[in-house]
Amino acid sequence: MSSIAIVEALRTPFGKLGGKLKDYSAVELGTIVAKAAMQRAGVKPEDIGETFFGSALLAAGTSVAARQINFKAGIPAETPSLTIDRACCSSMTCIGLGWMKIRLGDASVILAGGMESSSQTPFLMRGIRSGKRLGDFTVEDPMQFRNPITNRPITVVTGEMALEFGVSREEQDEWAYGSHIKYFKAFDSGVYADEIVGVEVGNARAGEILAIDEAPRRDVSMERLRALQTAYGSPTVTAGNAPGLNDGATVTLLMPAEEAQRRSISPLGEIVAYAQTSGDLSSSVYMPGLAIQSALKQAGLSLRDLKRIEINEAFAAMPLVSTKRMADGDAGVLRSLRAITNVNGGSVALGHPTGASGARVVMALLRELRRAGGGYGAAAICGGYGQADAIIVKV
Repeated sequence: MSSIAIVEALRTPFGKLGGKLKDYSAVELGTIVAKAAMQRAGVKPEDIGETFFGSALLAAGTSVAARQINFKAGIPAETPSLTIDRACCSSMTCIGLGWMKIRLGDASVILAGGMESSSQTPFLMRGIRSGKRLGDFTVEDPMQFRNPITNRPITVVTGEMALEFGVSREEQDEWAYGSHIKYFKAFDSGVYADEIVGVEVGNARAGEILAIDEAPRRDVSMERLRALQTAYGSPTVTAGNAPGLNDGATVTLLMPAEEAQRRSISPLGEIVAYAQTSGDLSSSVYMPGLAIQSALKQAGLSLRDLKRIEINEAFAAMPLVSTKRMADGDAGVLRSLRAITNVNGGSVALGHPTGASGARVVMALLRELRRAGGGYGAAAICGGYGQADAIIVKV
């Protein structure tokens, strides 16, 4: 079979918690980008062979999201769908599953992406259904992001592991500062124009179009970042060197390269390899680096072959520790890796709607490689208490 191409990749702008996208459900956000991707590529809903959509907060209020999106996007009722919860990895996992399906010959055109609405994530009240005669009711917030196995805040584990790898609070703040600066430089030069689908917002959605991510701050400064208190008792993680809670959706459109040629579609790039890795409960901070190395091994490539890298900034610590793990003590390699990682900013600046971010780093990588004249690139994301996904692409 010919190579498998990503022919379109789009996202909504990413909104703040309670921000301009708060009136959209996760399914509605996913539907917006699904429709836009099909329209831009000239693909009809009946051409879609299967859909894969991810969400990291399914149990908190999003039911069978992929199936809902199929109907809302006009995709025929007979088209299979699959909804994935692999935490932050979810939408990258969806791309990987789509790639596998096409390789197996089970489908030729696939939509794969993810979405999250932090603003519409409900609070939980456990044990109420069985009845309660007296006493206080306890309300649980699923977005506090504590490890349910150890009951430890993820911010604490991330900060501890960052320090174990010799990555200081200062380095994390510096990376966060750079994320905002690089984002606005890229946005102002039109880097994000092709990937963002404007969304109608405002009272009754009456004409205002949101076409820029809400979270990035032009007034960011190292002084402000240094002044922030750490979060949930973390030794290093603050609201400044971590992304906020966000709303947004992403989608990619996959097909064999020969199918794209038949349809006269110019692909964004091809998928070369996809890998999943897992480790212990404290390993997420470096797992993206291990996932990249695993995917490179599958592809028969090395770190030297990579022109660009995207590592999701679930915290600023993730790209810092992952690149350090990949460099394996070589300071020159470490400098080279960090110089090509997240060159247009990352999730600390633009936001991290958990179920959507995996596909976002893939689309960012593809378009940046095109601007750089082509080559190989790696995108990776951690998620789910010691897991990570990585994808190698070629443009």
